[in-house]
Amino acid sequence: MTDPIVVFSLLGVLAVVFLLMAFAKLFRKAGPHEALIVYGFRGTRVVKGRGTVIFPMIENARGLSLELMSFDVAPQQDLYTRQGVAVTVEAVAQIKVKSDPESILTAAEQFLTKAPQEREGLIRLVMEGHLRGIIGQLAVEEIVKQPEMVGERMRSTCADDMNKMGLEVISFTIKEVRDKNDYISNMGKPDVARIKRDADVAAAEAERDTAIRRANASREAAIAKAQADQERVLAETLSQTKQAEAQRDLEIKRAEYTETVKKQQAQADKAYEIQANIMQQRVRGEEVTIHQVEKEHEVKVQEAEIQRRDRELMATVMKQAEFERRRIETLAEAERQRTMVEADGKAAAIRAQGEAEAEIIFKKGEAEAKAMNIKAEAYQQFNQAAIVDKLITGMPEVVRALAAPLSHIDKITVVSTGDGDAAGMHKITGDMTKMAAQIPALFETLSGMPLGELFAKVRTIGDNAPRPRGKANAAAAE
Repeated sequence: MTDPIVVFSLLGVLAVVFLLMAFAKLFRKAGPHEALIVYGFRGTRVVKGRGTVIFPMIENARGLSLELMSFDVAPQQDLYTRQGVAVTVEAVAQIKVKSDPESILTAAEQFLTKAPQEREGLIRLVMEGHLRGIIGQLAVEEIVKQPEMVGERMRSTCADDMNKMGLEVISFTIKEVRDKNDYISNMGKPDVARIKRDADVAAAEAERDTAIRRANASREAAIAKAQADQERVLAETLSQTKQAEAQRDLEIKRAEYTETVKKQQAQADKAYEIQANIMQQRVRGEEVTIHQVEKEHEVKVQEAEIQRRDRELMATVMKQAEFERRRIETLAEAERQRTMVEADGKAAAIRAQGEAEAEIIFKKGEAEAKAMNIKAEAYQQFNQAAIVDKLITGMPEVVRALAAPLSHIDKITVVSTGDGDAAGMHKITGDMTKMAAQIPALFETLSGMPLGELFAKVRTIGDNAPRPRGKANAAAAE
């Protein structure tokens, strides 16, 4: 038989295990990433980071995640900036439930029974609304160039609404900004153009500086080369001068040496000749005493001959120089006389030419004066017939002068309006006829009497005109 103590022990152990299992089922633990919302007869409480006993039937508990929620905020509709430019903004938001009990309870009230997708959808709607308002207050350049400022505004703007839901915005990052009108792509072109322009200007300035430095280097090199050439030419000139001076000194010394040698040679020759004569005289004196006087006489004769030749040479040279001087003086005097004669001849010719020209001018003036006197006397004797003759003979010249402008016309274009004889070519011929008709009036003005009366007196003037003497005698004889 089994020992009752063992049975009771087993039963006790089983009861303890059962109690422990039941207690384990009643005990709920909250991890570091969640919070337990316990609600029941003891009210609603938040359990975070610890455990608690949940009494069945009178209490219940739900877990609320405290983990970071990351989702995209990308409105489907275009957002309009302050400039009215439609842009599409995509951002990433990180949001979580606050860790304080009040915020946890608030979040539990809002999202405890909702699925994660529904919860994220509600939060996204709120953030998209705030994002639309912030984008409407900013320019495209600010959105593109200052995304951190946009995120900071989103966090500060959404803070109140997120607090009401027990949430907090950890971060808000602009992921992409684009537009359909290429505003953003064209926004950087002015800066690119400016940078390119600055680069071109810098390159041009660098090329200019390089060209200037190159020109300065070339100029300095040219100056240095010119100086070197000048120094080289100067050195060559000095060298040639020194060479010429050395050559000159050498020639002078050579001439001096030659002259000295010739002098010494002449002296030696003379001394040798004298010594030979002396020895010969001594030998002959010893041999023949008679010839001593003769030899002395010969020596004297030779010396006299030498002196004679010297005087003759000096006389010849002096006479030739004197003759040359006189010849030059004679030629100079003859040239002077010839120059004076030529000058006198030219002066006489010029004087004669001037007198002849003066005589011609005088004769010409005298002839012109006589012609003027004759013409004046003829004008004084002019009668009315002569005046009429002058006017009639001058008529062609007057008509020619009136028609002269027509001779310069290259082409005449006639535009006829159909107005009878006063149009077309009749107009031109009519004008010419009127011009010709003005000539009698011109003659009446010049002569001082009507043209009919003038022609009536022509016969009278002709009858009263003097006739030649021969013809008058012949008429009387008949």
